[in-house]
Amino acid sequence: METRTKTRKDLHREYKERVKPAGVYAVKNTLNGKMFLGSSLNLEGPLNRHKFTLKIGSHTNKALQADWNELGAENFTFEILEEVQMRDDPNFNLNDELTLLEMLWLEKLEPLEANCYNLNSRIREA
Repeated sequence: METRTKTRKDLHREYKERVKPAGVYAVKNTLNGKMFLGSSLNLEGPLNRHKFTLKIGSHTNKALQADWNELGAENFTFEILEEVQMRDDPNFNLNDELTLLEMLWLEKLEPLEANCYNLNSRIREA
């Protein structure tokens, strides 16, 4: 039996077609408990962007960047708090499900209190 090796084009197509996880994530300061709460229809993108911009010193959240610079990368974690559970239902709406998850986590964690980096309740990213 002959196995065909996947071409670069095949791999690229498969990557583009795969289902990307949507959900809620947090960047947590493990020393003081402060967190930055976010959500996205594609969790991998924002998590990678936050890591990268913090490492190069250009994160848009100045308080988070200042703590990262002062305390060091080893004192921060990047966590997926919950992913949207996909359902095989014609009425399923990924956007609506993510909005519901956002509301639940905002209520649970209250990230707009003193112990957070979020500046407002809009946590959705691309």
